[in-house]
Amino acid sequence: MNRLKLYGKPDSPEIYPIRDFLARSVIDFDWFDITNEGSDLDQSIISNNPQLAPVVKFPDGKVIINPSLEQIASNLGWIAEPKYQEYDLSIYGAGPAGLSAAVYAASEGLKTVLIERDAIGGQAGSSSLIENYLGFPQGISGSNLAEQARQQALKFGVEILLLREGVKGTFYDNKIHVDFATGEKLVAKTNICATGVEYNKLNLPNEEKFFHKGIYYGAGASEAYFCKDKDLFIVGGGNSAGQAASYFSGFAKRVFMVIRKGSLEETLSEYLITRIASIKNIFVLYHSEVTDLDGDDYLQRIKIVNSKLGTEEWHETSKLFICIGGKPNTEWAAETAILRDRNGYIFTGNDLVGLNQFNTCWELDRLPYHLETSVPGSFAAGDVRFNSVKRVASAVGEGAMAVTQVHQYLSKL
Repeated sequence: MNRLKLYGKPDSPEIYPIRDFLARSVIDFDWFDITNEGSDLDQSIISNNPQLAPVVKFPDGKVIINPSLEQIASNLGWIAEPKYQEYDLSIYGAGPAGLSAAVYAASEGLKTVLIERDAIGGQAGSSSLIENYLGFPQGISGSNLAEQARQQALKFGVEILLLREGVKGTFYDNKIHVDFATGEKLVAKTNICATGVEYNKLNLPNEEKFFHKGIYYGAGASEAYFCKDKDLFIVGGGNSAGQAASYFSGFAKRVFMVIRKGSLEETLSEYLITRIASIKNIFVLYHSEVTDLDGDDYLQRIKIVNSKLGTEEWHETSKLFICIGGKPNTEWAAETAILRDRNGYIFTGNDLVGLNQFNTCWELDRLPYHLETSVPGSFAAGDVRFNSVKRVASAVGEGAMAVTQVHQYLSKL
């Protein structure tokens, strides 16, 4: 059976997003280092591509040089236009919360559309292994869990619109009206915001320069193969960082976790603490933080300061994975009546009632449902919600619960 083939320079900033998208989308592909003049390379790929840009060769023989993610998704048959002028429910974000909401909504007869600006799975989709999710005693990768959920959603008739950036969302006539960057418009009676969070940056001077050239945000499981026999560093002490360290340890020479605190107990699950302690090539640098980055075209070394010892040292590395905190993807709500906290997390339910602004924007006789925002019929689920539990199982539960409340809302229209 023919498989998709991907050609490129291993460390080029253009190739990483493609590798990451394919891996998170559970697309099997063969990788070829275009700088290696091995016999297994298609020489026509090189002769027609003097800049050695990334190349994708599809199973049907079609070749695209330096493709965008939209071109790849389109050739895989994943780009579609909205089928209807209006939906019962629009869901924004195809992480665990959004996928769960989509499955439950469509299975219960709601005309449902799921919109995602990147790959299916959200932040969880980049996790190499989720071990504490109910029903998978051996664990399951985030990408495989997301892919199974995607297939389940399609089975019930969910429309999935991938690689869509919303330009503006407005609420009027008891509906949400969204304009996409593509010029498409989408209208729905209700909506669920499940757009999740993005990892924070270190905010260092050279950080942007080395983006995808040694610095990666998130667990970056697709990079494991390219970390063979290298020293790599992971900033963060949460479960995603711990899983990444465990996974990368099977490829890298040494894995260093850089954390500010003096222990992992507050941020990491017990089973991961035990495992990390048992893996000989994982080292935890406590009371530490990365303060400087250096290199020519690519990252070559990082400076780490230890606040307890008062030391600072340069460490040679070409791989730095940043898994710290998160910033909610809620910029779209800034010009709406949806109330957020100072960090951008969306207030829902009882958390709204004590806010001064709530009385000026809520006009219904009833109080908001538990996952309902300050706009009636608009809900939030998963990590994007104020005071949510940052776990896959919680996100899945909130997605299903939000659909129940959507039904309650629609029954009163």
